[in-house]
Amino acid sequence: MKSLKISILAIVLVILLVAASGFFVGMKYQQTKRPSRGDFQGRMGTRQGFPGTPNQQGSQAVRGEIINKDEGSITVKLTDNSSKIVLISETTEINKATKGSAEDLQTGQQVMVFGQKNEDGSVSALNIQLGEFGEGFIRK
Repeated sequence: MKSLKISILAIVLVILLVAASGFFVGMKYQQTKRPSRGDFQGRMGTRQGFPGTPNQQGSQAVRGEIINKDEGSITVKLTDNSSKIVLISETTEINKATKGSAEDLQTGQQVMVFGQKNEDGSVSALNIQLGEFGEGFIRK
């Protein structure tokens, strides 16, 4: 009877050990399949970080109202009543409910701009979101 209890206990311990080992190996395998942040940035080209992460070195988020527009830029009035020039290129993505274009950028519209801060204080846009944004979205 005592040897039966020891055998059952040994079998249970072996099963638990195998299950725990399988779980650990599975977790390690899954980690090797996730791209690292550096891998993702490498595939994104020159983009420094992800839209919505303004704390990346060199990146800038701008939120406000378009107050002026010309062929290669828009001027955005910020929530603190200052303004920021945003440079637009052929590679700048402009989004709204559907994909937009430079013609969709109109004076008086609310925009959220993600891009690279330039030495002169302007921003080279990587992505422009059109629409209304709540107060807690990003404060710049």
